Amino acid sequence: MNQLQQNYTNEQTGITYTLTEDGYYLPDLALPDETEYDIGQFGLMRKHYLRNHKNGLFTALLTTGKLNKHLHEIDQTAISRMENISKQMAEREGVTEKLKAENQMLWVQKMTNIQNRVLEVIEKELIFN
Repeated sequence: MNQLQQNYTNEQTGITYTLTEDGYYLPDLALPDETEYDIGQFGLMRKHYLRNHKNGLFTALLTTGKLNKHLHEIDQTAISRMENISKQMAEREGVTEKLKAENQMLWVQKMTNIQNRVLEVIEKELIFN
């Protein structure tokens, strides 16, 4: 009986294979190295959306080593947009430090409303597209 090789390389593809305990050869594949970035709330939301609704894009980003960078960029862009749009809306709607000093509950109410509306915009434009 022939003794099977523990490892072998396919000459055409250059892929190496390792013999498993079950007698099957599995390819020795590894994802490319990827720079590690901190991923926040928006990056995690995007990752969840891609994994569950855009599996092809998720897999393409993952296998090319670009997923973490993509999620980081989405996260940073979303944070920046959230701050800018919130500030603009607060100015337009008269939500100022003066209002905060005079009527803190009203200020909190208005700012929460603004942040919720901005979050909807961020989700529609950056996260769920």
